[in-house]
Amino acid sequence: MTEPTRAGAVRAAMTSMTLNDGRTMPQLGMGTYLIPDSQAASVMRAGIDLGFAMVDTAAIYHNERGVGDGLRGGEIWITTKLWNDRHADAAAALDESLALLGRDSVDLYLIHWPHPSGGEYVAAWKGLIAAHEAGKAKSIGVSNFLPEHIDAIVAATGVTPAVNQIELHPRFQQREQRAYHDAHGIVTQSWSPLGQGEVLGEAVVTTIAARLGATAAQVVIAWHLSHGLSVIPKAADAGHLADNHGALAVELSDADVAAIDALDDAGGRIGPEPGAM
Repeated sequence: MTEPTRAGAVRAAMTSMTLNDGRTMPQLGMGTYLIPDSQAASVMRAGIDLGFAMVDTAAIYHNERGVGDGLRGGEIWITTKLWNDRHADAAAALDESLALLGRDSVDLYLIHWPHPSGGEYVAAWKGLIAAHEAGKAKSIGVSNFLPEHIDAIVAATGVTPAVNQIELHPRFQQREQRAYHDAHGIVTQSWSPLGQGEVLGEAVVTTIAARLGATAAQVVIAWHLSHGLSVIPKAADAGHLADNHGALAVELSDADVAAIDALDDAGGRIGPEPGAM
């Protein structure tokens, strides 16, 4: 990969975001979806060695123990999530996650999906507020919530999520959702930021990558960073982790960002539709 430009080097040293609760969160982190529990510890250690300062896991990933083992003793931001079947029991669910992680608290606890058919996401949010007040979740937020779901929990509690983690990649850019977040002081965090790899072969991405001496994945991650998004690409080995971390040194021009912006597709969603679960 090419040496970073001066602007890229500056951004690499300034990769944090201020949340609406006043805390500072790293902008780039490690995703762990589909990383087996038995492999998670070694992946975490490799990520820490590279300089990652944030990791994202979830109860439904069944790898919290391995993640916790790999991070033991390290100063790193940990996010985990409440699964759909525990909305009425958030306190106990968080205690179970903390036990697996080997922590007294997590930096960020999210409701994984609104699961509106279950009808308890407002109760779940109240549970997260209680966890925050008890010091077990330093910051709280949501994942895959539509504006209508966020409006409902804020109306019921007066507490706005610090983060909403949503599917977001060049083929599905969620511009209206991002504008809503910006208007309400909510950080947008991108899951599946590489579109499950489907966007890496796009000509516009490969052309930019070739010009910059970067990889396609680094260009796409840099696109997220350029838009002020938090991003958690998954990597299961040291090579891919190094590739992802190298995106911090990639500086896209305004024209590069606009060219990738043009890939947006209203039908580009890969994962489930949040209102249908």
